[in-house]
Amino acid sequence: MTHKKHFKKILFLGLMLSVLLTIKLNAQSQNSTLNAKTRLKSSLNAYSFNEPLSNGSMDVFDLMAYCAAIGFDAVDITAYYFDGYPNVPPNDYLYKVKQQAFLLGLDISGTGVRTNFTSPNSEIRNKSIQLVKSWVDAAEKMGIPIIRIFAGEALPNGFTHDEVTSYMIDAIKACVAYGKQHGVIIGIQNHWDFIKTSDQVIDIIKRVDSEWFGLILDIGSFKSGNPYTHIEACIPYAVSWQIKEYVYVNGIETKTDLNKLMSIIKPSGYQGYIPIETLGSGDPKIKVKKLFKDVLSALN
Repeated sequence: MTHKKHFKKILFLGLMLSVLLTIKLNAQSQNSTLNAKTRLKSSLNAYSFNEPLSNGSMDVFDLMAYCAAIGFDAVDITAYYFDGYPNVPPNDYLYKVKQQAFLLGLDISGTGVRTNFTSPNSEIRNKSIQLVKSWVDAAEKMGIPIIRIFAGEALPNGFTHDEVTSYMIDAIKACVAYGKQHGVIIGIQNHWDFIKTSDQVIDIIKRVDSEWFGLILDIGSFKSGNPYTHIEACIPYAVSWQIKEYVYVNGIETKTDLNKLMSIIKPSGYQGYIPIETLGSGDPKIKVKKLFKDVLSALN
């Protein structure tokens, strides 16, 4: 009888241990899912400091130091702030940038170049393709995962939107094929130039049709209709962002509703960097710090 009681006690304890372990594993699974859904990281787009970076009163190393001091996870260093742009700097410069970011605990979430793929002049388009390829090489050396490009100027005279889109797609495909060979994603930014709506964004993404191509989702460059509707439609194609202080609601500049924006982003399944960018007059250090604080508050 004593042995039976002892056996029952062991069996009961075993069952309880199994139940507790199951509960713990389920909780861990739920936490992992939650973390996966909200794995968003902060970054700063260098254009926020366009004036000091352009006039030489600040360089990319100063920018990285500022980002680390403020608490950003990463920095997006646009290529035209590197020494010698549009030419790619020597390897020792690129490796110094990479090293400094590492020592500061920063990722470099992206870079970008100015391109014009809507020009009817094939030489101009080819020049943009070569520019992208050169900076894909640079991005690979610095461990940068994505390079930002632009469609180009508004619709050229004498051409239909579809005609321009067709030869623009051919140029972008050449860039994407090269990016794939070097492990660098090509991201096109909607910039209220040739690309104005979410429908146009989606059309381009689908026609390029590559997992090495996506959208740099610029929330401030949908200037017709409801920007949040455009943003929500484009999220499945986003590979990075430009979170700005203002959006355009029916063409009227309006302060970004960050809580509303994050309520769209967080359940969307997007994971990765959400770089911020401030524009206009004022001390960029003050403006960036405020927007960064407001974005973090909305995220939490």
